[in-house]
Amino acid sequence: MSALRRGLLACAVMLAALPAHAETLADTMVAAYRHSALLDQNRALLRAADEDVAVSMAALRPIVEWAASHEFQRTDGTEAVQTSLRLVAQMTLFDWGRNQLAIDIAKENVLATRESLIAVEQDVLLTAIQAYLDVRSAEQQVALQENSVNLLGEERQAAQDRFDVGEITSTDVALAEAQLAATRAGLASAQGALEIARENYRTAVGRAPRDLAPPPPLPARPASVEAAQAAARQTHPVVRQAQRTAAAAELQVAAAAAERSPTVTGSVGLSATRQPQTTRNAFGLPGGTEANNSGTLSASIQMQQTLYSGGRLPAVHRRAMANRDAARATLLNSARQVSQSVGIAWANIDVARAQIAAIDEQISAAQQAYEGVREEATLGARTTLDVLDAEQDLLQARADAITAQANLQLAHYQLLAAMGVLTAQDLKLGIPTYDPSAYYTAVRDAPYTSRQGKNLDRVLRAIGKD
Repeated sequence: MSALRRGLLACAVMLAALPAHAETLADTMVAAYRHSALLDQNRALLRAADEDVAVSMAALRPIVEWAASHEFQRTDGTEAVQTSLRLVAQMTLFDWGRNQLAIDIAKENVLATRESLIAVEQDVLLTAIQAYLDVRSAEQQVALQENSVNLLGEERQAAQDRFDVGEITSTDVALAEAQLAATRAGLASAQGALEIARENYRTAVGRAPRDLAPPPPLPARPASVEAAQAAARQTHPVVRQAQRTAAAAELQVAAAAAERSPTVTGSVGLSATRQPQTTRNAFGLPGGTEANNSGTLSASIQMQQTLYSGGRLPAVHRRAMANRDAARATLLNSARQVSQSVGIAWANIDVARAQIAAIDEQISAAQQAYEGVREEATLGARTTLDVLDAEQDLLQARADAITAQANLQLAHYQLLAAMGVLTAQDLKLGIPTYDPSAYYTAVRDAPYTSRQGKNLDRVLRAIGKD
């Protein structure tokens, strides 16, 4: 074997011996961001809202229509044929701001939909984080239960050995067997919980979990809960969406009032008509056929205004004002709910930290108690039941520690979500993110020409849509 082949073989062996890449929490969030069908759904809804701006913009432009007709009549043996072609262009010249208000309303709805997309992104990432922590906790619980089963198996064997030499009774052996069976049941339950957590992870992330790495260091939190709440009221997408919705509702009131104003429209038309006529000779018999062609050019300006609508227009105006009041109340309620969510997440962090500190002390004491009781049992000063109880206390304390650590991690990310900064950009995941303005920029002027159409196609390809 040549030196080169031996070197390649050695490299292959070394690579095979390296551990597989562990999946980090950042990897999980990136996968959820890329594979979320919910994000795709809301991005499509945003593009639909972008098109509403184009539809409103088109109302400022002329409408050009054509119509063609062919008419045949026969009366008392006389035939008449007429063919006509008409081209009409019509445009609103002045409407006292109605069309512009419609454009402004559509733009506010676009901005509100963008904030809704950010809120969905936060939900997707938070769900992925929770799924990641649930799988990690479930794996730790399974490992803890497996270790407890092994330990109780040794306790049960020790009890049997002591029974064989007459140191304890069959009751002690039965207690050890009962505790071992209960721990095996707990192991089966933990394994089932792990399978459920893996399925939840698959749904949230888009693929099955691999070897999950330990969570990263806890993200920093503001200096005080008041500072966090103040920041949340400024940055949370739900609050900002409510602000945009309230602004659109204000514009709707103005638009409803403008409906009572007149409208000035202009139109230009061009029509051509061809009507064949049959000629007759001197004897009155049909001769040749001549075509009577005519063309017409027309132009008009029209002003119209609704004087009475049966109460419809006043009702529309009052409805718009009621919707505006509802939007304002929604904005106030959204700010309060965001502040509440921040306060709850902040409290959960403090509770989890206090629990972890107390549980650490509990584990230390339970470990000492278990070792002491077990040593005393070998000397005959403690019963098998005492040993089993001490072991169960230690197992429960360790299980509680796993849960408390996961709760602390989750509470920190819940705080980020409550503040409105749990996004791929804020977390600096290092991946290309969806640009909500790209499609809007391509369609806001209602593109029709081939150059604009090509730009729009390029945007659709960039975001992965055909």
